[in-house]
Amino acid sequence: MSFQGSRPLDPWRWIGVPTLLCLSASIVFAIPIRVFGLQLPEPVFPLAPAFAWAVIRPSFIAPFVLMAMGLFLDLLWGGPIGLWPVSILIGYAIVLFCRSMLTGQSRGVLIGWFVFMALVVMASGYLATMFDDGVAPSLSATFGQLVPTLFLYPFADRLIERFEDADVRFR
Repeated sequence: MSFQGSRPLDPWRWIGVPTLLCLSASIVFAIPIRVFGLQLPEPVFPLAPAFAWAVIRPSFIAPFVLMAMGLFLDLLWGGPIGLWPVSILIGYAIVLFCRSMLTGQSRGVLIGWFVFMALVVMASGYLATMFDDGVAPSLSATFGQLVPTLFLYPFADRLIERFEDADVRFR
C-alpha cells in the first residue's frame, strides 16, 4: 500500500479553485463599504494565479482563464472591455517567457519578479486607459491599486508550493 504525502494534481485544484477565489475576492472588495471615509482597496487578484501559473507549468487553459477573469474585472469595475485581459496576459507572457530562469529560484527572486510583473501590468493598463480616454489616469489611484496588489504575492507563493508538493518531478 502506497501513501502519498500530498494531494493529487487535479486541474480543478490548481486552476479552478484559485479562479473562484479571485473572482469572489474581487466581488467582496468591490462592495462600496466606507470605514472612516476610506473604502476597501481593489487589488488585481488575478495577478497572483497569473504569476503562479506562469512559473509552475505552462498550460493552454491558463491564458483563457486569465482572459475570462480580466473580462470579469472589466465588467465589475466598469472599465473598457479588454483592458484587464490584455494587461494580465502581457504580465503572464513575460513571466512565462522567463520561466526557465525562475524555476528553482529563491523566494526573494520570485518576489522581485512578481513586483516587476505587477508594475508591467499596471503600466500597460495605465497606458491603455490613457490612449482610450485621451487623458492620463490618476497616478495616485493607480498606485493605490498597485500597492494592495503587491501584497498578493503570498497567495501566488502558496499556489506554487502546493503545485511543487503535488508534482512528483519536484521531489
